[in-house]
Amino acid sequence: MTPQSVLKEYFGYDRFRDGQEALIAQILAGGDVLGIMPTGAGKSICYQVPAMLMTGITIVVSPLISLMQDQVAALRDAGIPAACLHSNLEQNAYFDTLDAVRNGEIRLLYAAPERLLTDAFLSLTDSVAVAMVAVDEAHCLSQWGQDFRPGYLEIASFLEQLPRRPVVAAFTATATQAVRDDIRRLLKLREPLELVTGFDRKNLRWIVERPTKKYEALLRILKRNKNKSGIVYCISRRVTEEICSKLCADGFRAVRYHAGLSAEERTANQEAFLRDEVQIITATNAFGMGIDKSNVSFVVHYNMPKSMEAYYQEAGRAGRDGMPAECTLLYSPQDIRTNMFLIENSEQENDRLTPAERAAVKQKDIERLQAMIRYCSLTDCLRHFILRYFGEQAPTHCGNCGSCLAETEIVDATVPAQKILSCVYRVAQRGRHCGSRMLCDILQGRDTKQLREAGYQTLSTYGLLGDLSRVHLEHMVSILISRGYLLTDANQYATLSLTAKANAVLRGQEQVQMALPLRDLKQTKREQQLANMPDYGVDEELFQKLRRVREKLAAREFVPAYIVFSDATLRDMCSKRPRNEEEMLAISGVGKYKMDKYGEAFLMALAEYEGEAGSPRGQFPPGAGGAD
Repeated sequence: MTPQSVLKEYFGYDRFRDGQEALIAQILAGGDVLGIMPTGAGKSICYQVPAMLMTGITIVVSPLISLMQDQVAALRDAGIPAACLHSNLEQNAYFDTLDAVRNGEIRLLYAAPERLLTDAFLSLTDSVAVAMVAVDEAHCLSQWGQDFRPGYLEIASFLEQLPRRPVVAAFTATATQAVRDDIRRLLKLREPLELVTGFDRKNLRWIVERPTKKYEALLRILKRNKNKSGIVYCISRRVTEEICSKLCADGFRAVRYHAGLSAEERTANQEAFLRDEVQIITATNAFGMGIDKSNVSFVVHYNMPKSMEAYYQEAGRAGRDGMPAECTLLYSPQDIRTNMFLIENSEQENDRLTPAERAAVKQKDIERLQAMIRYCSLTDCLRHFILRYFGEQAPTHCGNCGSCLAETEIVDATVPAQKILSCVYRVAQRGRHCGSRMLCDILQGRDTKQLREAGYQTLSTYGLLGDLSRVHLEHMVSILISRGYLLTDANQYATLSLTAKANAVLRGQEQVQMALPLRDLKQTKREQQLANMPDYGVDEELFQKLRRVREKLAAREFVPAYIVFSDATLRDMCSKRPRNEEEMLAISGVGKYKMDKYGEAFLMALAEYEGEAGSPRGQFPPGAGGAD
């Protein structure tokens, strides 16, 4: 077989996505690889396809039991012999898996990094040929990564104890240059092919909102994503519980997920979400790594994450099927204080780090938090910021993010900018600092108890921008933060301070142009703008009919619906209307094994619909399909 025939027969795709073919060719030639590919770009294909062509077993190092189970279930449903070894397996199942590996019945074996150096696992790898070790979520290796996991450091020791060094393939969705350097060094990769496929997920719409009432903002997001599947990420277990309870009380089908729940409830809630039995899951960052649910249409961050890496990975769980999806972050200054508290009180799990190294890790965490604050303060293109953060060139206007879609007017804001910066300076002269909200209160001349107690009503800048709308003033402060004139200190109160860059503006040596929202833009019109997503023109009635067929088959097989077929595959069926096995095999995502297993049920449903509606066969919209 060839890589192309494996891709078609087992996965149902006619072509590889960007980067996949080159990485697979390097692996089959016996070379190491490092693939940096965004969520949904098809990292798993890069080691699953060659695993079917190599002599020996492929060991996949994976960080979470749920992730292993999902991937193994999907592989088995496609006809690929795969298994996983983890602590939740019953003893009989564990030993049956070991026997199956020794008998050559398994091609891909998934395991957590902590299991690699156990006597049982080393005995197993002494008795079978290991062709490849694939390291998923490889950023967990690096102390500079957002999910550093000390167990990953054992992978190199495991490789050294194998009778013969196999091909080593490392993959991650997010990695700065420092993290990539760590991955190469710690895994001792040998002249690896390093490939970065690009971080631009064009089907994702990035939005940042700064609402005064977050829950009301969340309800607006859910209204414009009615009946769609989504994730609401929260910063703590308490907030996760609170938001889930409110959503359920308001009539939404929602469940919760965080590390404080029992393993049974976490598993049950995750399964309910994956099977589309509930619409929404509210979760901490404990949920989602590697979750391959293709029809997540929106991801909401109810609180600001502590890094762009974490945000990009979590938000990227939307739109894996290539369809338009929304990623919204609801920001408030309180999020800064909470994240700083988490950084200050985080415990390093690894005693290998010296005090100096721990201090360096903490400083890096603070720097990542500062980048996240700048992102949340942007009024310029959000996509541009994300791509530049990860080292890619990008246009300054994408036309499909919250900033680019906003109706604005360009104004000369030099004078109000000077007044804002001067106010920060005057507060600092008194040996004090204030946050964004207090700064705006001073400049607007508000009479509040907190302001009076601090004596800020006597400042020369008190009331200087009283004639400016609060919305415009807050936007101006955000712009000054995002452009580096003001620094939001990552302390308990998220206070502001001047940077050296502010001097030129204060001295009148630099003009400041700003794009401010139009005064007459109503909330209803803003919601219409954000709800206006591209339309792929698929027959919705037929699509829902096929989804019902998929739901019944998934229930019969006890697997999540997306494992049967993704939404993208169902949309391809809606457009091409296959009438026989040959035409069904031409559908993106339908391989020979799944055709034999599920094809007849969908062909019957399509034939029924054609007979009922007399619907003409259509064409599939461009840009969909390709290897997951």
